Amino acid sequence: MKILGISCYYHDSAAAIIEDGRIIAAAQEERFSRKKHDAAFPSDAVRYCMAEAGIPEGQGPDAVVFYEKPVLTFHRLLETYLAVAPKGLRSFMKAIPLWITDKLWIEPNIRTELERCGVKAPEALYFPEHHESHAASAFYPSPFQEAAVVTLDGVGEWACATIGVGEGNNYHVVRQLDFPHSLGLLYSAFTYFTGFRVNSGEYKLMGLAPYGEPVYKDLILDKLLDLKDDGSFRLDMSYFGYLDGLVMTNDRFAALFGGPARTAESRITRREMDIAKSIQEVTEEIVLRIARTARDITGKRYLCMAGGVALNCVANGKLLRSGIFDDVWIQPAAGDAGGALGAALSIWHNALGNPRAADNKTDKMRGSYLGPSFTNDQIQTWLDTNGYVYEKLSESAWAPTLACLIAEQNVIGLFTGRMEFGPRALGGRSIIGDARSPKMQSVMNLKIKHRESFRPFAPSCLEERVSDFFEIDRPSPYMLLVAPVREGRRTPPPGDEREHDDLTEWVNRPRSDVPAITHVDYSARIQTVGPEHNPRYHRLLQAMEDKTGYGIVINTSFNVRGEPIVCTPEDAFRCFMRTEMDYLVLESFLLYKKDQSKWDDPDNWREVFKLD
Repeated sequence: MKILGISCYYHDSAAAIIEDGRIIAAAQEERFSRKKHDAAFPSDAVRYCMAEAGIPEGQGPDAVVFYEKPVLTFHRLLETYLAVAPKGLRSFMKAIPLWITDKLWIEPNIRTELERCGVKAPEALYFPEHHESHAASAFYPSPFQEAAVVTLDGVGEWACATIGVGEGNNYHVVRQLDFPHSLGLLYSAFTYFTGFRVNSGEYKLMGLAPYGEPVYKDLILDKLLDLKDDGSFRLDMSYFGYLDGLVMTNDRFAALFGGPARTAESRITRREMDIAKSIQEVTEEIVLRIARTARDITGKRYLCMAGGVALNCVANGKLLRSGIFDDVWIQPAAGDAGGALGAALSIWHNALGNPRAADNKTDKMRGSYLGPSFTNDQIQTWLDTNGYVYEKLSESAWAPTLACLIAEQNVIGLFTGRMEFGPRALGGRSIIGDARSPKMQSVMNLKIKHRESFRPFAPSCLEERVSDFFEIDRPSPYMLLVAPVREGRRTPPPGDEREHDDLTEWVNRPRSDVPAITHVDYSARIQTVGPEHNPRYHRLLQAMEDKTGYGIVINTSFNVRGEPIVCTPEDAFRCFMRTEMDYLVLESFLLYKKDQSKWDDPDNWREVFKLD
């Protein structure tokens, strides 16, 4: 039985397809449309999934599942507007017409859009709840036979957080925190206030936090929320604007933190650093309290997590190190995109009652390499058609050649295998460089990614060597855990950080013998690489170890700021030429920037891609 899952119309639309419970394919629409966080119906992602599942045009899957219940969301909106009336009229007038003309008619809309994609819709469409889809995406692909399941995000229909229990093929909710009291929206409010984009810049706030001190933590806990021992809380909505306005925070919030919100792209001050640190620590405290409650009320040894807050890898790392659970597994596409996959899995296992096997060791995500791939023949034809200059590497020479180039301080755009599902590049669509270089973080931030200087980079590390570099004793294949760099590898700080607000100067100070991936608090967001799902990338790291003694590289997503991760060879070449990358690898083909003819960008990428 083939089941197609769909998420769309809010942000990060995606499609996923499973066959008899096995994940076949999954992809976000943004990768095809080149619009970051694209919310439109995932037409191209659906076409890709159908093709990958071997379903001919004009035919359809056995079932189609949408990732939430729109009628319940509409009910929540109406109740909210009535509760705050007459405030919120502008927001009401903007939202309700869209719902009445479009979003309430999801089922016929889906049928129409599927028909446009050449897909025959089945007789019945399914609509699990939003957090059920999140929970299913976390539990069913996990390695665990039984687990507590925690979901945390902005809001679904009503739920903002849930605690549930997964056992075999069954999942059910045991506790729920409802709108407007949302950890995801609280974090997004601070994202907005510090000058970053909501639903896009939350990871920047997390990356900024280590530069600050938690001087506002007590103020947040005293004024903004009433936090209980079990992790539940109530927000004081008089400080927020998302109920009755079109903004996240209001003037009262600004007065509490000493002035108006930071303007986007303006200088980041000590205030923003300290605010980021403060809300990050509050978030971690709430996550830990919810986790303890989940352990207490479920009695389970293992935890699964999904929802946008589950992408907070700093909190995840502290949760793992707390020992509350024996192990934690987080859905790599934890946000709304992953809801498409969870919706399909929920119907297969929970609704239809089909069995599920788990060995408490191996997950079912296939490394999250679930997107499109391209053959050498396809790539060579494209290269030759366009007259690009390349060298074809033999398989035996591929890893040693790239290792030599990296060791010589070159930056490489790496395009190999299937594209990743979720927000992290995992060696399929990555930009890589030498983690030993003290200058590489600055070079990659400012000359390659064209992004803020303070942003940290993640390491890809041989799975078998991770404990040599970091204080972690298990794999982290999806780059969802932050762990400290080992003490013996650290460089003592000069001790004058609090005297500097210049983030460029601050971030470029070497802090370990792998300085390019060591953040200012001696932490790193780790991806471990084993031979099972990406053997080529594993061989590259082995070649790096043979060449340099370090089986580790910088790994950042293959894109410029504001651009979705590249999907096709054409996307990769365009990004390569727009930046100061030295080499591009398209499967077996190596392209050197200096060998290419002068390339005129047909578009100004800064105008094409809205800054995140």
